[in-house]
Amino acid sequence: MKTKKLLFYLLAALLGGCVSSLHPLYTPKTLVFEEKLLGTWGENDDSWEFEEGSDPNSYDLTITSNGKKGKFIAHLVKFDKMLFLDLFPGELECQVNEFYALHLLPAHTFMKVEQIEPTLQMQWMDFNKIKSLLKNDPNLLKHEIVEDRIVLTASPEELQDFIKKHANDEGFFGDASDLERLVPQDPNDPNTIDPDNDK
Repeated sequence: MKTKKLLFYLLAALLGGCVSSLHPLYTPKTLVFEEKLLGTWGENDDSWEFEEGSDPNSYDLTITSNGKKGKFIAHLVKFDKMLFLDLFPGELECQVNEFYALHLLPAHTFMKVEQIEPTLQMQWMDFNKIKSLLKNDPNLLKHEIVEDRIVLTASPEELQDFIKKHANDEGFFGDASDLERLVPQDPNDPNTIDPDNDK
C-alpha cells in the first residue's frame, strides 16, 4: 500500500469511519523504543518523520502530505510478540482559545508494525471488521458508536487482550503500507533513498 493510501486511512481515522480510543494501547511494561524508526519515511511529497520525543520511549512524529503538516506523539508498543504504533495528536499549531479547546477530544489510533526495515510496513485495524465484531457481541470490548466512528473506551490492558484474541482473525488488519527511508540516520545506510537522486 502506497503512502497516499496510508495517509488516506489516517485522515479517515481523524475525520470518521475509523477506530479510535480514549485510552492508549500501551502500559509502562509494554513500551519499547527502536532507534531504527528514527528518520523520515515515505515517498514523493508525503512523509512520516520520526524524532526522539521529550518523554522516555516516545517519538515526535510529523506527517506531511501535499505540503501540510500534522504533529503527533507516537509510542511503540510490544506485546505477545507483536509491535504496534500508538498515535496521539500533538499541540495545535494554530492558536485557539481555552473554551474552544475544551470541545476538542483528542484520541489514540493504533496500527500494527509488521517491520521497520528495510521498508516501514504498518497496518490499520480494519474498521468494518471491528464494527462487525462489536455488533455481534457488544460486550466484547467497551466502546461507543459516535455517528460513523467507533470510540473504544476500554483500558490499555483490555485493549491488548482484545487484540491478542483477534489478531489472527481474517481481515482484522488491513493492507500493509510500504514506506521507504528518505532521510537516513546513517548516510552510509544502503537502505536509504536520496529523493534528489531518485527522480
